Amino acid sequence: MIALLLVVGAHAGDGWSGVGWGLLAALFCGVVPLGVIALGVRRGALTGKHIRVRRQRVLPMGVSLLSVVTGVALLHLLPAPAEVGALVVAMPAGLVAAPAVTVWWQISLHNAVAGGTAMILPPAPGPASPALVVAAASLPVAAGWSRLVLRAHTPAQVVAGTALGGVCALVFTVLR
Repeated sequence: MIALLLVVGAHAGDGWSGVGWGLLAALFCGVVPLGVIALGVRRGALTGKHIRVRRQRVLPMGVSLLSVVTGVALLHLLPAPAEVGALVVAMPAGLVAAPAVTVWWQISLHNAVAGGTAMILPPAPGPASPALVVAAASLPVAAGWSRLVLRAHTPAQVVAGTALGGVCALVFTVLR
């Protein structure tokens, strides 16, 4: 997600200023949520970075959602490029749906990010090249394969995660 925000920012803004917008968005949408999880693991409040114990997911997901909403508000108040703002708004669509599902079923958020990235990345820099489409399409396949091999998810959870990423990509497409 952090890399996608940087790519979209670089292509949406004027050179380095676009990268700066991507970095600002990445702070609220990637760095803070990852930091919350790392801190929870370090303090022993979370069993691991993948938060396999379902009841432990609610607080980190809530803080992540609050961080993303803060980022959305800040990017809206400042003159951020529309595509960066659209991507940051699309992310809460997944974060709102995920906690509702993840308390009773472990949807693959890895595949949600990979699936959303696969659908957003190819057109981000302009007309998509065939090589970029193939590379982007390999992201959810590789993520899904790894989640299955690690026995972290069932095939249905991987497919549902990828579909959730598709919903976020659709929100991004509509808003951009």
